[in-house]
Amino acid sequence: MMETKRSTLAVILITSLFFLWGFAHNLDPILIPHLKRSFTLTTVQATLVDSAVFIAYFIMALPAGIIMKKYGYKSGIIIGLLIFSVGCYLFLPAAQVQSYNFFLAALFIIACGLTILETAANPYITLVGKPETSTFRLNLAQSFNGLAASLAPIIGGKLILVEGVSDGALAKMDLAARKSVLASEAASVQGPYFVLGSILVILAVIFYFIKLPDIRTNNEGRTKRSFWGVFKHKQLSWAIAAQFFYVGAQVSVFSLFILYATKSAGITEKEATYYLGVCGFAFLIGRFFTTFLMRFFKAHHLLVTYAFISILLCFVAIMASGITTVYAVIGICFFMSVMFPTIFSLGIKDLKEDTELGSSLIIMSIVGGAILPRFFGYLSDGTGNIQNGYYIPLACFAVIMLFGLKGQKITRNDIINQPNEIL
Repeated sequence: MMETKRSTLAVILITSLFFLWGFAHNLDPILIPHLKRSFTLTTVQATLVDSAVFIAYFIMALPAGIIMKKYGYKSGIIIGLLIFSVGCYLFLPAAQVQSYNFFLAALFIIACGLTILETAANPYITLVGKPETSTFRLNLAQSFNGLAASLAPIIGGKLILVEGVSDGALAKMDLAARKSVLASEAASVQGPYFVLGSILVILAVIFYFIKLPDIRTNNEGRTKRSFWGVFKHKQLSWAIAAQFFYVGAQVSVFSLFILYATKSAGITEKEATYYLGVCGFAFLIGRFFTTFLMRFFKAHHLLVTYAFISILLCFVAIMASGITTVYAVIGICFFMSVMFPTIFSLGIKDLKEDTELGSSLIIMSIVGGAILPRFFGYLSDGTGNIQNGYYIPLACFAVIMLFGLKGQKITRNDIINQPNEIL
C-alpha cells in the first residue's frame, strides 16, 4: 500500500514536469517577436532563440544519461530543475543590461535543465507503477505537455507582449529615446521568468524531501556494444534523420508562427498569440485522437498519411493569403502532433540491448530544432516573403513520409559480428 502511494505521488509530480517544460518551450514563440523588436533583429537573428535551446539538447543528451545512471532518476530530476531555474533567473539581469547574447545564454542554460528533465522523466514515469499501465502513464503525462502548448502562448502573450509604442512612432524617435522605450518593453520578461524560476526551486525542494522509488538501470552482465554498431539498425538510422527533420519542422511552425501570421494574415501580435494557443490545442487534440486511431491502424500508416497531409497544408501556407494561411498552420499542428513519439517508438523497436544508446541518439537529433529554423529565416529574408519559409517544413515532412514508407522496416541481420568493446 505504501509503495502504491509512492508510485502515485511520483506520477503526479513527474507529470507536472511535462507541463513545466512544455510551458517553457512554448514561451519561445512569444520571446522571438518580443526580442526581435527589442533588439531590432532580422528573422534569421531571431531564430537564434531556437538555436540556443536545441543545441543544448545535442550537447547534454549523453551527459544527462550518465547522470541518470550514476545518481538515479530522482537526483537527475532535482539537478534538472535547479539548472532550469538558474536559466529563468538569468532573464532578470539579461533584461537589465539589454544584451541579446545574455538572453541566448539564459535560454541555453534553461534548455540544459530541460534536457536532463526529459531524459529522466520519460523513462522514469514508465518504470514507476504497474508495467502493464506504463504506456497509459506516459500518454497521460504527454497530454499535459500538450496542454502547456495551448496555454503558454496565451498567458505569455498577455504578460510579455506588452502594448508598446508603434513601429512608426518608434522610428521617429532619437536613438536615446528609442533605446529607453525598447529597454522598458524588454523588461516585461522579468516577472514571468522570476515566478517560473521560483516555482522550479520549490518543486526541486519537494522532490528532495519526498520519498520516491529509487530506480536505476542495472547493466551488470550485459555485453558491451560498439557505439558505431548501433547504426546497423536500419530503423534507428532512419529514425534519427526523421526526428532531426521533424523537430526542425515543429520548431519552425511554432516558434515563427507569430512572425508568420502577422505577415500572411495581417493580424496583430496579440491576435496571433491567441491563434498560437489554438495551434497548441489542435496539437493536444491531435495527440488524443490519433492515439485512439492507433487501435485500428498501424502507426507507420498513420505517420505516412499525416506527413502527406502536412505537405499539402504547407503548400496552402505558402500559396494562400489572409486568415486561410493561419488555418492551414493550425491543421499542420494537428497532423504533426504524434510524429515525435511515433518516430521515437518505431526507431527503438527491437533494439534490445542497444535501446538506451539508440534512445540517446534520437534525443540528440532534436538539434534539428536549432538548425532548420535558421534556413526558414534565410529563405524568408532572402525572398522577402516569410510564407516561402514553409518550403522548409514541407521538405521535412517529405523525409518523415519516406521514413514511414520504408525507413521504419526492421532488418534482422543488422547486429551480427559486432565488436564487443566500446569504441
